[in-house]
Amino acid sequence: MLARATRLEDQALDTTNGSCSMARITRTYTVDQAGLDTLREPRSGVVDEVCVAPDRWASNHGPTRSYDRELALEPIETDRFRATERITYSLATPLWWLLLTVPFRRAVARRDPVTLASPSKQPWWAPPDRLGARQAEILSLLAICTLVSTYLGTLLSQTLTFTAAEFGASGRAQGSLLALVRLSVVATLGASVVADRAGRRRVLVVSLLVACTAMATTVAAPSLAWFGASQTVGRGFSAAADLVILIVAAEEMPAGCRAYAASVLALVGGLGSGMVVWLLPLADQALWGWRLLYIPPILLVPLAWWASRQVPESTRFSQAPHPEHTTSSHAVHLPPGFVRRLLLLGSGAFLLASFAAPASQFQNEFLKVQRGFSGARIAVFTLITSTPAGLGVFAGGRLADVYGRRRVGAVGIVLGVGFSALSYQTRGWPLWALSLIGTIGGAMTVPALRVYGPELFPTRLRARANGVMTLIAVAGSSCGLLLTGFLLERTGNLNWAFRLLAIGPLIVAVLVVTVYPETAHRTLEDLNPSDGPAPRA
Repeated sequence: MLARATRLEDQALDTTNGSCSMARITRTYTVDQAGLDTLREPRSGVVDEVCVAPDRWASNHGPTRSYDRELALEPIETDRFRATERITYSLATPLWWLLLTVPFRRAVARRDPVTLASPSKQPWWAPPDRLGARQAEILSLLAICTLVSTYLGTLLSQTLTFTAAEFGASGRAQGSLLALVRLSVVATLGASVVADRAGRRRVLVVSLLVACTAMATTVAAPSLAWFGASQTVGRGFSAAADLVILIVAAEEMPAGCRAYAASVLALVGGLGSGMVVWLLPLADQALWGWRLLYIPPILLVPLAWWASRQVPESTRFSQAPHPEHTTSSHAVHLPPGFVRRLLLLGSGAFLLASFAAPASQFQNEFLKVQRGFSGARIAVFTLITSTPAGLGVFAGGRLADVYGRRRVGAVGIVLGVGFSALSYQTRGWPLWALSLIGTIGGAMTVPALRVYGPELFPTRLRARANGVMTLIAVAGSSCGLLLTGFLLERTGNLNWAFRLLAIGPLIVAVLVVTVYPETAHRTLEDLNPSDGPAPRA
């Protein structure tokens, strides 16, 4: 017998208070016995319920700090009832509950209008596997840290053209400065060593604070050398923060959600980068206007301090053996396949960075000098062509978790690099269209390939291995920048540089399909047997 809901009296109603998202949903149904039995079934959608008392359920697993569902029954006639369902919950998502309130409420309140059955599948916006309260809170805190670190990391690429104009730097000088700033990888590599010994959380806190402070000093930079020095320190530690953030996310998220978590962090990173672009028109107001973009790092210090200190130490790090706790011979022992994986991922990182870094760093130079864009028009171009990248990032993360990393990564590389390289050969509306397609395609590769670094190395060496890959990627970006700067100086345009550099990523696409392992749906312990059994929750 099908359950029937003949009346829906109360719509969902949210109530919130400043620091957390408290919501109450009250709905009244007129049902028969079959409908009542359906209402009494524990739900297993975004929240997995467990019965704690007659007609009362709590969360067994879900992204909530608190959760309570209860039924109040009033008999109407034989075999018919007025059932009032009340759901009260608080999301375990600091800050981001402001965005999640409406979609989560709809997911919790949703029932089939005929059978009253609640959906058992995750909604399209949610991760493929359900997150627990700890996991949801950690991902939210890491996203806040990412917002800060990506704002800091984007400043150089967006302001260099305007900085060079004030200091009278040539195109070759800009390329050399960008290459020299890559020495910041020394700080990143050092932080990765400390992260494997002293913990992820400590490195995250220190890295964000140092990066904010260093970037803030750029406001008063009296020369290009000062500018480069502050950028070197700031970018080194913001990159260290990004590295630790991704590692903590991989170590804490379920096996079926690591790429999803990477996509969420990338989306928030896009927001952080977008904040720089929003402020970019200030650079047009005066020759020194670019300095105004370096004031927000001072304002971001309290947010960075609070969020990073709230992130708990990774469970896998806490429970794994570390070099300082073992014999020296064991500390230097590399597990089977470690070097091969490092070379494989490192070569891919080198080739991808050799294209991505010049494409990012020289875009404003290309638009301003070769296409005659003003600062405001550059901001509009960047917002229009980059904002939809969120679609590629989100789709790439979900598809990589559901269907695998390799196919998504390879397709994204071909689309992203191919169309981006073509955009530098055009002008007018094709420039805008090709840049848009290239950005969306390239964005798909971010979550699909980014998680390989944390996934393919054991816990006690994970940060260091990713630090080494960062060093290799920086070497690739430096080579790409130097080559691009040289060709720009010789030819006066960027066309040939990007035709040549596009070859490397296309080779990576072939390697991803043919050589890279598939890591979707596999635990980190399955991928790294030397880690032993999975840590206790």
